[in-house]
Amino acid sequence: MTDESAPPGVDPTVPNAARVYDYLLGGKDNFKADRELGDLVMQVLPETRDHIRMYRSMVGRFVQYLVGQGIRQFLDLGSGLPSHQNVHEVAHRLAPDARVVYVDNDPVVCAHGRALLEEPERVAMVQADARDPAAVLADPQVRGLLDFDRPVALLMLFFLHMIPDADDPHAFTAAYRDALAPGSYLVISHVAGDTLPERTDRIVELYRHAGTSMNPRSEAEVRRFFGDFELTPPGLVNGVVTVWPFGDETDTPFWDPDLAKMIYSGIGFKK
Repeated sequence: MTDESAPPGVDPTVPNAARVYDYLLGGKDNFKADRELGDLVMQVLPETRDHIRMYRSMVGRFVQYLVGQGIRQFLDLGSGLPSHQNVHEVAHRLAPDARVVYVDNDPVVCAHGRALLEEPERVAMVQADARDPAAVLADPQVRGLLDFDRPVALLMLFFLHMIPDADDPHAFTAAYRDALAPGSYLVISHVAGDTLPERTDRIVELYRHAGTSMNPRSEAEVRRFFGDFELTPPGLVNGVVTVWPFGDETDTPFWDPDLAKMIYSGIGFKK
């Protein structure tokens, strides 16, 4: 997209994490500032594109596992643009009756997301600030598709590390946890702040100079997001995605075990 095509209220000169992600995946729904930041990240970590594709595969593994546990409702916060191996594609391939709501605060992301999603009875793209659980949970589209008296999978994939401590992410995550029925799941993937700091610090600095927040956190800080939810085996994982006891390992075309340590991932279960 060109800067001139930005809708009202969108500053194309400020990069957005979802659009940078789209660019690194090879998408077209991004602006010059997003592409410039993506290129800078690639200079620091040339393997970034391969790893983002691997992360998308990991999302598919999560959804596959959750559908296998009987989950048919998904709330994906800070979802970014629907892309290859997205939540509803994987869920519907395994369970056609699954319902998925994507939430993002970027109007460009949401406009293009709605254009890509043509199944209002099963999928919705909601423009909202995921830091405001009361507003998200009361949204008519969210309520229209998801029944919070039944189990829901809450996905916070590569989202929470974009939220600074000043916005109290632990508090709003707790509010979402409280709203979920027993039998629900919370899935988190988060940039690690205590494993490869020399690499993550450089990425944080790039985002800071571009006017965007990136907030890696320690294992203990990421674990706190799960509250009293029970972590499913193998627990909070730092490293190689193939330690997950589900999924098809043939979908792992590239995975640098050292670089993989930049991410913590886990699945929590509400009893």
